[in-house]
Amino acid sequence: MYLTRREPKETGREYALRTLKDNIIRLELPPGAMVSENELATQMGLSRTPVREALVELSKVEIVEIYPQRGSAIARIDYDLVEEARFMRLVLEKAVVEQVCGLAGPEDILRLRRILEIYAQQMVDGDSDGGLNTDNLFHRALFQIARKDRVYGLIRNMSIHFDRVRRLSLSAGTDTHVMEDHAAIVDAVEAGDAPRAAALMERHLTRYRCEEKILRKTYPDYFKPQGETPHAYS
Repeated sequence: MYLTRREPKETGREYALRTLKDNIIRLELPPGAMVSENELATQMGLSRTPVREALVELSKVEIVEIYPQRGSAIARIDYDLVEEARFMRLVLEKAVVEQVCGLAGPEDILRLRRILEIYAQQMVDGDSDGGLNTDNLFHRALFQIARKDRVYGLIRNMSIHFDRVRRLSLSAGTDTHVMEDHAAIVDAVEAGDAPRAAALMERHLTRYRCEEKILRKTYPDYFKPQGETPHAYS
């Protein structure tokens, strides 16, 4: 499991939640994998209680399935939940990027272009995890410029479903338009063209639909069969 240092003011539960989310998105904890509270707690240097609380929290957004007397499993990718997460992000991010067009100054544009440069180098280096983090950094920067950083924080839990598909897309090499899309969005923001920026954001956040068949074929065990109803409950 990929571990980062616990932040000074971070509680055990917060650290466990952040670590689990990060590893689920990175696919270090792959879809369908069974997980043990004891093993997770040992790896993170925590007691079982904060780990259990984090798993329960993740079960509320259906990314973890808890089976009484059997343990917990990382939920397989459910495209219905991916679509809900995408819809939420689309509604919010179109509105945000429109606002950014009237707020972004030269320093903001420079910041966004620097993020694009970092992403481009990560793709050259084959750094999928870094690329996903930088992709998130780009979107978060838009919320920050629009002074909506708290809103970005609120959507992160549900976005984990969408982020797993984005991570798979980077690994499979199907997500080849991120740099192009981001650059076009920055150009529209710099020009103050809110309608174009919103249209570009919509195109950017709907590309995953074209990738579903490829990803299901490449990673068949990672996806929930269509029509399957989960039997776990928290």
